Amino acid sequence: MTRQHSPENFSGVARKAAPCGTWHSPVTPMLVAGQTVTLSEITVSVDTVFWRERRPAEKGRTTLVVWRTGAEPHDLTPAEMDVATKVHEYGGGSYAVHGETIVFSNRADGNVYTLRLSAPSPKRLTGSKGARYASFAFSPDGQTVFAVRENHQGGAEPVNTLVGLALADGTQTTIASGADFYSTPTPSPDGTQLAWIEWTHPAMPWTSTRLCVQRLDDAASRRVLTGDDQAESVTEPQWIDNDTLLALTDRSGWWNIWRFDLSSRKATPVCPMAAEIGQPHWVFGQRSYTLLPDGRILALAVSDGQTRTLLLKPENGGHTAETLDLGVPEQCPIPFGNHLVWLNAPADAPPAIVTGAPSVIPHVIRAATALPFSGDDIALPESIHFPLADGAMGHAFFYPPTNSRYSVPDGEKPPMIVTAHGGPTARANEGFSFKVQWWTSRGFSVLDVNYSGSTGFGRAYQQRLEGHWGVRDVEDCIAAAQFMAENGRIDPKRIAIRGSSAGGMTVLSALANSTIFAAGVSLYGVTDLRTLAEETHKFEARYLDSLVGSWPEEEAIYRSRSPLFMADRIHVPVLFLQGLDDSVVPPEQARSMVAALHKNGVAAPLIEFPGEGHGFRGEETVKRAFQLELLFYGRVFGFTPADISLSEVDQKKLDDIRR
Repeated sequence: MTRQHSPENFSGVARKAAPCGTWHSPVTPMLVAGQTVTLSEITVSVDTVFWRERRPAEKGRTTLVVWRTGAEPHDLTPAEMDVATKVHEYGGGSYAVHGETIVFSNRADGNVYTLRLSAPSPKRLTGSKGARYASFAFSPDGQTVFAVRENHQGGAEPVNTLVGLALADGTQTTIASGADFYSTPTPSPDGTQLAWIEWTHPAMPWTSTRLCVQRLDDAASRRVLTGDDQAESVTEPQWIDNDTLLALTDRSGWWNIWRFDLSSRKATPVCPMAAEIGQPHWVFGQRSYTLLPDGRILALAVSDGQTRTLLLKPENGGHTAETLDLGVPEQCPIPFGNHLVWLNAPADAPPAIVTGAPSVIPHVIRAATALPFSGDDIALPESIHFPLADGAMGHAFFYPPTNSRYSVPDGEKPPMIVTAHGGPTARANEGFSFKVQWWTSRGFSVLDVNYSGSTGFGRAYQQRLEGHWGVRDVEDCIAAAQFMAENGRIDPKRIAIRGSSAGGMTVLSALANSTIFAAGVSLYGVTDLRTLAEETHKFEARYLDSLVGSWPEEEAIYRSRSPLFMADRIHVPVLFLQGLDDSVVPPEQARSMVAALHKNGVAAPLIEFPGEGHGFRGEETVKRAFQLELLFYGRVFGFTPADISLSEVDQKKLDDIRR
């Protein structure tokens, strides 16, 4: 998806040539931080649409919002409630609906609450101190809600179990225990059986899981339908009837939908394709396909990093696939009356919850924000393919500088920011993002890299990072930058690299292993793999076994891959942005790296944010972080950014950065 840029904008007004980085941008700090909400987890019950809405202006609190046709959306949960969960630290799957009854997790205390649409006053269902709950699912009769419980009582590793919560009095019944992790409890239509996903250390849910089913009246009836005798990632079970399940598995090399018959014990692919219908299970509540009432299936298929919506129709004992024009759903559409409802995340507009049908202009129920500018200010992604060191093909999205009022002067090439996504098991996608538009609207180009290990390109591409984290991701980002530097579209002397979490480690390692980058920015990035292996939370406690090697047996590899021990090879400025409440990558990781860089005379300002964890949520934090990074690039590349509203104290923190 590309756009040819003319000297004039859509209104016929000539663009002004101005140095890159100095452009006045309509993408303001307030728009990015305070006026934009995060929409997620859409659910439908009868004639009502529900979703979660996280609001930076309310200190990152998430509320449950409802909408009915002909009415305005309104909050269902009170201001003191935060509809979220910290199970696995990343959460998701924090509420469920049955008729007019809602259950949800309150992030503040970890407890489960219930309320009714007709009487929206929450009542506490659980009171277990130290317990967290997620992945809720109602029994067909609405009397029980199934959930994953994560018990943090005691000093040992948290214990995860599958439980049933009685809606009448909150009584908890343990259904499954013994595995390290559980997800997606799914009752059969008649309510007599429960299916779920489980896995054990050292596996991650995208490497090896098991699909299980059990009669609720017989704990000894547990069966493993798949995943016991081979390494496959199975996720998102859905019942067709009381004897048949659908689930996603990547046993073919791609996450596809498979049918599991309980009586015959046969498993068959529904519609085989070289595309990913599925995504890594970082959070609960994901939905990559929808079983429609007439037996057809809607599915989100990702190929070459881009998403399309497919309608899978039964035909001659199999299924055929038809591509539907439904924009770019972030979550698979679900039926709502005679239409569908979904979270649309196109490249040219912020995410929005919409209702409609294929080839029909959708009705917007709620948008993440209203853009006070035209499409002439939005940079569109261009798929880039570049050669890797071993002959494989790398993938990225390139965004050119885009602003309706400005153009790059003759004789100047734009600076470029290379972005390394987190995970590292994740992907850069084509959806609209202020993390891109903030930069492109100010005169930067952006290269969003899907390095080896990214999802959306099949299991083989994802497995390229196994045993090679800190190597292939770094090589790929360097190769991507070199490819763009050689094609003449950007200034090869003004390339920066930024990344968060796992991407932050990629940033620091890339700076130590190449001279192509003039600066780097690490947001709560990993700097010492040894510390990460010893101190991180349960969900990722054994993640590094597959990415790096067994711990502590292969400590030498951990040390050699850790940016902390490459600090003497970094010779360009680095900005560190870190939350003080981060339990995934604790603040000491950034502090140790900064001290090592300072010892070698490298400018490395560290900005710490009280009250922030792994990922920034608060309005003021987001505003400050974006502006500090912009000012940092200005100091490195020698330009004065427009419209900076940082305090003198913040600006002085970057005083030692000079070109």
